[in-house]
Amino acid sequence: MTLIHILVASLLVSALLLTTSSRWRRWSLFVISLVSVYWLQPAVSLRQFDFWFPTASIVLTVITWMVTRPSNREVNREGLTALLFVALLPLLISLNRFLPEGWQLSASRPPSTSLVALISSILVILVFVSGWLAKQSRLIGGLLGVLIVGIFIVLKTEPISLWASGLLRGVTGQSRNIVASTDLYWLGFSYIAFRLLHVLRDHQSGRLPALSFLDFMTYALFFPAITAGPIDRVEVFASKMQNAAKPTASVYFAGAKRIILGVFQKFVLADGLAIFALNSTNAVLTRSVPWLWVLVFAFSLRLFFDFSGYSDVAIGIGLISGIQLPENFDHPYLKTNIGTFWNSWHMTLANWFRAYVFNPLTRALRKSRLRMNPALIILVGQLVTMTLIGLWHGVTWNFAFWGLWHAIGLFVHNRWVAFLNARRDRISPVFYGGITTRTVSLVLTFSFVTLGWVWFALPSVQMSWEILIRMFGGYR
Repeated sequence: MTLIHILVASLLVSALLLTTSSRWRRWSLFVISLVSVYWLQPAVSLRQFDFWFPTASIVLTVITWMVTRPSNREVNREGLTALLFVALLPLLISLNRFLPEGWQLSASRPPSTSLVALISSILVILVFVSGWLAKQSRLIGGLLGVLIVGIFIVLKTEPISLWASGLLRGVTGQSRNIVASTDLYWLGFSYIAFRLLHVLRDHQSGRLPALSFLDFMTYALFFPAITAGPIDRVEVFASKMQNAAKPTASVYFAGAKRIILGVFQKFVLADGLAIFALNSTNAVLTRSVPWLWVLVFAFSLRLFFDFSGYSDVAIGIGLISGIQLPENFDHPYLKTNIGTFWNSWHMTLANWFRAYVFNPLTRALRKSRLRMNPALIILVGQLVTMTLIGLWHGVTWNFAFWGLWHAIGLFVHNRWVAFLNARRDRISPVFYGGITTRTVSLVLTFSFVTLGWVWFALPSVQMSWEILIRMFGGYR
């Protein structure tokens, strides 16, 4: 999301304040969110895929709603109107091909209207067939989940994405000799996938409430949060949509303040720190150990300001549109242990994995016949959960090691807390609440997290190990 995108989005949302009807605000957010899926998607090397990727996002979302909606609930007039709009939207976007350069909503010229009409017809049939099959078998929901995870793996695993890029280049008549993983840059798919998987899992467990089509589509594709979160729960978001009131002046200015703060964090602090933050080039060129530490700590701060800045912008735009998105960061670098760090860093992501990976896994292990030691159950749960969080960023060894780094840190902290709790009556209260203890704990936690970012910042395990060893005086 660029500054221009943020400015235009804020102006569009501000225009919603002119409407006093909650119904029209819901419709406005629905339309803006769906159109923004095309508008925010940057250009990709694959011909016209900056049109097809957003279309696929919308189709997957519609299919998920069809698969999870109660079979005994009829689609009302509002839902039918929204469905018709979604069906016609690709055609409307394709008409942008006749607009002058620079006025088109998609990053490049859309495909021909006749081709879009043909493929849209096929997709409409696919959507309704999926809905019909879902009524016959609950297996369809599971298969849809597998499809979403499969797409995610293709996008995040470089060898597979290169193969897929070559295949698609052959289909579009482009050269296969210049394939790149960036060919498959599908904006927002990671966050859309989390939302859809959350809905599918809650549907399978019987916890999913009935949702209107309009609110569901807006939830999955809500334009402020599509690029970098936060990840709200669908029932919470739908309730906010139904009860969204016209923002008061204080709420509006609070939202504007969050947008300004987010822009400052992202485009001033984060982009400024990026100049000398750790990357593969700076790592090779830097010979001084103190400067290596500066690069690593600069990367740590840059990453925070980048993520936190985008979250602030999303929350701010949500506020001025009458939707309170969940907080995503709570001063994580001021926490005194790794557990509270993960309760305050990318909180909606951590909560998602806690709800759908860690808790079900540890619960299953406790009930299994293996009779595992409780500490071992916690270790396995943390290893699996944190490794998956690492691989969510990209299926590479570096991201896997970053996840393992945090899993080990969380387990050591868990055992340390258990050790102290067993001896609480023999340890002075000053040890727990003293300023010295808190300061040392804060420094150690921040340093541990920051050293872990080395795995995150560099492209290979070998380079990451070399930088970590050099930071402590090795390889002189």
